[in-house]
Amino acid sequence: MSKKRRQYSAEFKFRVALEAVKGHQTINELASEHEIHPTVVRNWKKQLLEEGGEIFQRGGKSKGSDQAKQEAALYEQIGRLKMELEWLKKKATQFD
Repeated sequence: MSKKRRQYSAEFKFRVALEAVKGHQTINELASEHEIHPTVVRNWKKQLLEEGGEIFQRGGKSKGSDQAKQEAALYEQIGRLKMELEWLKKKATQFD
């Protein structure tokens, strides 16, 4: 019988990673306190240190909002191209 994988919220991950960065407790102490594996804490700490600077570079915007804007622009372009194609098909039938 397999165990169900635990999923942690982004807020929880951030708090644990921040505690690890502060260095008041060792990673093993943090892991036992929160009942998670020390490797998980190390990975969260590493991710916070590597990607933490991006938060301030974008003015606090998330990756999702940038992607949503790009998707909206692409869908708009697809719609415009479809309408142009239909118009050209309609005009092409007049010359046959």
